[in-house]
Amino acid sequence: MLLTRIQRDNLFLIATACLLALGICAPFSGHDLQRGTQICLGLCAVLYGLSVSSREGSVNRPAAAGLALIMVLGLVSSVLAHQPLWALTEMALFICSAAIALAVTSLRRHGGESIDSALMLIVLMLCVIKSVQYGYALILAFGSGQRLLNLDLLLSGFSNKRFYGQFQTFTLPLLALSLLIPKVSRPARAAALVLLCVWWLIAISGGTRGTWLGMAVAAAVLVWLGPWGRRWVAWQLAGVCGGLLLYGCLFMLLAHHSGNEIVSAAGERLTTSLSGRGPIWWQGWHMIAERPWLGFGPMHFADVANPIAAHPHQAVLQWASEWGVPSALCVAVLAGWGGWATVGLIRERAMVATRADLLRLCLFAALVGALTQSMVDGVIVMPNSQVWLALVVGWLMALHVRRAPEPALPLAAGAWRMTSVLAVGLLVYVVIRDVPHLEHARQVYLDGRGDHLQPRFWAQGVIALPRL
Repeated sequence: MLLTRIQRDNLFLIATACLLALGICAPFSGHDLQRGTQICLGLCAVLYGLSVSSREGSVNRPAAAGLALIMVLGLVSSVLAHQPLWALTEMALFICSAAIALAVTSLRRHGGESIDSALMLIVLMLCVIKSVQYGYALILAFGSGQRLLNLDLLLSGFSNKRFYGQFQTFTLPLLALSLLIPKVSRPARAAALVLLCVWWLIAISGGTRGTWLGMAVAAAVLVWLGPWGRRWVAWQLAGVCGGLLLYGCLFMLLAHHSGNEIVSAAGERLTTSLSGRGPIWWQGWHMIAERPWLGFGPMHFADVANPIAAHPHQAVLQWASEWGVPSALCVAVLAGWGGWATVGLIRERAMVATRADLLRLCLFAALVGALTQSMVDGVIVMPNSQVWLALVVGWLMALHVRRAPEPALPLAAGAWRMTSVLAVGLLVYVVIRDVPHLEHARQVYLDGRGDHLQPRFWAQGVIALPRL
C-alpha cells in the first residue's frame, strides 16, 4: 500500500526527531554515534526525496550550476587524491548534507507553517532534554561530597564540549522565536525565557568561545536588520544576563558556600590564545600554496599527519586546502549570494510580524553565528553540526519568497537523484566496513602515535595511518 504525501512527511519528521535525539541526548552518545545517525538521516532524506516531486525541493538554475561545478571539481580532486576512497567519502557527506537540506525544503514547502511548528517542537524538545540532563548532573555533582567541581563533566552527549557549543550556536537563536511572536501567552513566554536563560547558562559554563563569538556577530548583524532584529538582540541579552546570574549563584555563591572548588570555570576561557590553532592554520596555508587548483583532496588534511587535529578548525582554509581555491570561491559566492538574498528579504519585510518572517530572522541569525564559528572551529566537520547546518539552510530555502516559478530541470533532477543514491550507498558501505573495527583502530592509534583522538569522519579521523 502506497503512503500518502502527508504520511511520508510525518514519517520523515518522526525519523528526524528520533535520530537527532539519539545522537544528542543518549547517555552513550558521541562522535561515532552521531556520524551514524547523520548517515541514517541522510538515507531517510534521499528516500524521501525520491518519493516526492523534484520541483518542491529545487533550487534555481544559477545555484544548481554552482553546486554542479563544486561537485565536478570535488570529483576531479578526489580522483587525483592520495586516498581516493576517503576523498569520495567526504564528497558523499557533502551530498548527504545537501540531500537533507533539500528534503527539509520540500517538506516545508508542502506542509507550510505546521512544519515550522513541528521542527520548532523538535528544537525545544532537544534543548529541554539537554537542560534537564545538565541539571541532573549538577545535582549529582553538588551532592557527591567531592571538593572539586569540574564544569566540563556536566556536559554530556558530545565527545568534546566545543561540539556541544556548536549545537548551541544553532539553537540559541531559535529559542528566541517564542519571545518574538506577539500572540504567545505570558506563561509560554515566561517558560521560553527560562529555557533561554538556562541554555545560556550552559553556553557560559561550557566555555566555548566560538559560540560566544558567533552569537556576538549574529547580534551585530541583526541590529541593522530592522526593529525585530533589535528585539531579537534584546531578548538574547536578557538570556545572557539570566545565564550569568544563574552562573554566579550556582558556581560562585553556592559553590563557595558548599566548599567546592570550580575546575574549568568560564573565566579561565576569557583569553585571546589560539588554543593550538596556529600550527594547523599554517599547515592549511602551505597545502593551499602547494596545490592551489584542486587541493590535496577532500578529507586529505587528515592525510597530512600532525599532533594537533585532523582538520584546520577554519572553514575557508579547510575547503581551499582540500578541494582547491576555485571550489572554495564557488562555495563562498553561493553562500554570499544566498545570504545577501536573505538579508534583502528580511529588510524588505522588516515591518511585518508574521511567524514565517520572525522565523526567517532567527534562522538567519543561527546561520550567521554558525558560519562565524566555522572560522575558528570545526563546524563543517562535526556530524551533528553538519546536520544542523543542512537543516537551517534547507529551512531558510523553503521560507524564501520566490518571485517566479522555477523552470523544470528534469535531467538535472534525475542526475541529482542518482548522485544522492550513490553517495548514501558509499557512506553505508564505509559504516559497514569500519564500525566492527572502530574500537581496535582507536586503541592502535592511541598506543602508537597519539595521546588524544583527532575527530574527522570517525572519532579517530587521521587517515594518514593504515586502517586496521
